[in-house]
Amino acid sequence: MISTSLSPRIAARRPRLAGWLGRGLDTHISLPLFAVLLVIGLWILTLRVIDADRAATFNAAHAATRERAETYEAQMARSLNGIDQTLKVLKYAVELNGAEGAIPALRQQDLLPPGLVFVVSVADRNGHVNASNPDQGGHDVSGTGYFLYHRNNDLGLPFVSATMGDGARAEPHLHFTRRINDRAGRFAGIAIVATDPSYFTSAYERSRDGEHGMLGLAGLDGVMRALRVGEHVSWGQRIELGTSEGGIALHTGPDGIARYTSVQRLHGFPLAIVVGLAQREQFAAFEAKRRTYLLAAASASALLLLVVAVIAGWAWQLARVRRRARRAQETYAAASEGSLDAFFVLRAVRQPGSPGSGARIVDFVVEATNTRAEGITGLPRAEMQGMLLCDMLPHYRDNGIFDDLAAVTEDGQPREGEWQASTRLAAGRWLHRQIVAVENGVVVIVRDITERKQVEARIFHMAHHDELTGLPNRNLMHDRIEHAVSNAARNGNAVALAFVDLDGFKLVNDGLGHKAGDELLKVIGKRMGACLRRSDTLARFGGDEFVILLPDQGHDPDALAPLLEKIRVAVTEPVQVGGQAVQVSCSMGVVMYPRDGMDASALLMNADAAMYRAKDLGSNNFQFYAREMNASVEEKLVLLDGLRQAVQATFEGAADNGFRLLYQPKVDLRSGRVFGVEALIRWQHPEHGMVPPQRFIGLAEESGLIVEIGDWVIREACRQARAWVDAGLPPVTMSVNVSARQFEEARLVERVACALRDSRLAPELLELEVTESLIMRDLARSVARMRELEAMGVSLSIDDFGTGYSSLSSLKTFPISRLKIDKSFVSELADNADDQAIAMAVISLGHKLNLRVIAEGVETEQQRAFLRANECDEMQGYLFSRPVSADDIVDMLEAHAHQMELAAS
Repeated sequence: MISTSLSPRIAARRPRLAGWLGRGLDTHISLPLFAVLLVIGLWILTLRVIDADRAATFNAAHAATRERAETYEAQMARSLNGIDQTLKVLKYAVELNGAEGAIPALRQQDLLPPGLVFVVSVADRNGHVNASNPDQGGHDVSGTGYFLYHRNNDLGLPFVSATMGDGARAEPHLHFTRRINDRAGRFAGIAIVATDPSYFTSAYERSRDGEHGMLGLAGLDGVMRALRVGEHVSWGQRIELGTSEGGIALHTGPDGIARYTSVQRLHGFPLAIVVGLAQREQFAAFEAKRRTYLLAAASASALLLLVVAVIAGWAWQLARVRRRARRAQETYAAASEGSLDAFFVLRAVRQPGSPGSGARIVDFVVEATNTRAEGITGLPRAEMQGMLLCDMLPHYRDNGIFDDLAAVTEDGQPREGEWQASTRLAAGRWLHRQIVAVENGVVVIVRDITERKQVEARIFHMAHHDELTGLPNRNLMHDRIEHAVSNAARNGNAVALAFVDLDGFKLVNDGLGHKAGDELLKVIGKRMGACLRRSDTLARFGGDEFVILLPDQGHDPDALAPLLEKIRVAVTEPVQVGGQAVQVSCSMGVVMYPRDGMDASALLMNADAAMYRAKDLGSNNFQFYAREMNASVEEKLVLLDGLRQAVQATFEGAADNGFRLLYQPKVDLRSGRVFGVEALIRWQHPEHGMVPPQRFIGLAEESGLIVEIGDWVIREACRQARAWVDAGLPPVTMSVNVSARQFEEARLVERVACALRDSRLAPELLELEVTESLIMRDLARSVARMRELEAMGVSLSIDDFGTGYSSLSSLKTFPISRLKIDKSFVSELADNADDQAIAMAVISLGHKLNLRVIAEGVETEQQRAFLRANECDEMQGYLFSRPVSADDIVDMLEAHAHQMELAAS
């Protein structure tokens, strides 16, 4: 069972093993392996030679140290025996001649050592030196260690002192001493021989001991009596003598140099010699040889590896080319079958009777194909091989494909192309061909690109049509205008162009939401399109702007009036959006080519100017272009430029150009007390004086400048309100209008908080007024932002209530404290029953929701009387005060406070 189960595994491994063995025989693999083995062998041999030399050098260093120790020991033994002999002779002379006569007697007999090297002296039992050679005078040695040693010990042995000075000589030297006894055997004094410590290291030879060798004489107490290292002689160091003699050890001295060191005790003296040879100097020759061996081995290895790398590289390139060719054949076979493209290998068939490559190509024979080719030709793969191309696909001679094949075969330059197939199986599909030259033929790769063409068509449509309505967009309309103008210029006709802008669309879009606005645009687009001919074009330029192109027209503009009126009426019909009927109108500006412009840009610009003229005339009409209309557009551009300068001047604090705030009081209808003011912006123009907001607020909204202007208004209003508080005036609420662009700005809450913080105004003294339509643009988001402001302590009110589309269910969710009745309902309040009913309904609704109600635009006593009678809470308008400066508000508040004091008294 085991052998049966293992046999399939062994059989599966055999091909892989054979493959690896075959690859190992390749030159680019086997040669580097052999070279690596050679290098390894070379380095093993080199390292063994180095190890042998290291061992020999080590043994030689030990032998040299031992030989030097023996030589130095013999030298020191002779020197010390001579000194001891002098001590014995001196002792004997003292016993014969007395302490004072011993040295002269020895001098006469020439038995004293040289005075330049040795000082011989005798001390009596009291430690007083009686005589010396050379004569050094009397001095006392009774307190020295060597005197005390002999006085206390009678061992018959010499004593060697530490290296030190004495009363006769200050410089350090060694004292060799022996005890002298009288005839009765009592202590009678000591014999002394003193010498310089360098005497014992004079045997130092640089040729033998090197620059860092060591010779020294040490006491058995481990203190050096004399030590020479190189040229330096010293003493007093403490060394470890060890327990055994004659051994050699590697020892690192105080100078950090490792030395082979030997210590030998001297017979008859309490001394030992110390010899050391520096390891670095002993191994210097070995290190030089070692570096030579390593350099030679490294050079040989590098040269060998370089040669082998070059040869192996050549072999690898050759093997790579062979493998690439083999894999290319295998890959082509696999890819041609697995690819989504069709492959054709075609060999050129040249004209008979014209040998050579210069003969004209008359056809191609199919040598090889893949399965995908069957879907293009409609023929089986086996049947295609060997067929002539023009027999298989004869129409290729007419659609340019055969010419491309022949051209690539002749010049070798690849070519690509696209065509729509007409063969039975691929009819109608888009195909892409790529032709590459091979020897005496070509390889053709054919890919189905039908899906890509469909995607490109969709992208083209999206790029030239409005996504919402499907109508042509600005780019496509521009091209069609140019095309219509070109045809009109050629045929002598006229072209009409109408620029259409919907009136009241913004109110629907803001009040009912963007989704409702989108539905309205779709309906209006279909209605206008139904009024046009097939040759006309209706385009949407964005927002609520449409453009109508009417080509092939006569030169009489009045002939267009019926069509334009038909379009106007179609637009004004009510539209059901979200279950609610809404109605918009349109303003149209109409131009004619060639009368009003010679190209698309000029026609569109003038049509836009005519449309604005229709707006100025009350909307819901169409106007033909007149040259003076451009003046109003230019005036608008000048006003916009001045508005930008005014914004900059305001922030720079310029006095002659910039914005100013006026304040209109708000009055309690019951008490007559001024409880708040509304901040109203004015533009102090350097040329036109005080510009009312009706002229520039809309332009600021369009240009985006309203965000900067609104931020300045909030900051300035908070600053002024705080200034009134600091002046001791009764606190009043400061109301500020917030525009749509400003309310939707992401940093509104942050900007309000910053204005309150910088001005130190209490949040409850700031009220922000927003419109119904502004809130209804994005109800959830608007309510969330209002709640953030409410959480800060800022109160909110709805301005122009009754003019928007807010529902009662939405109103109850608003975090507001006040409703403001729009002045359009107040202006005719005394006479108009409808306005009275609306005002009463708003007042009642506000009170039911626990809100205060304020009416704006109150100008007559009748209006105030009606509002008071119907329990309206507050009012503002010209009846009480026009918008006034901050100083006037101060006077007004002070006067009111004075009146209240008089009334109270």
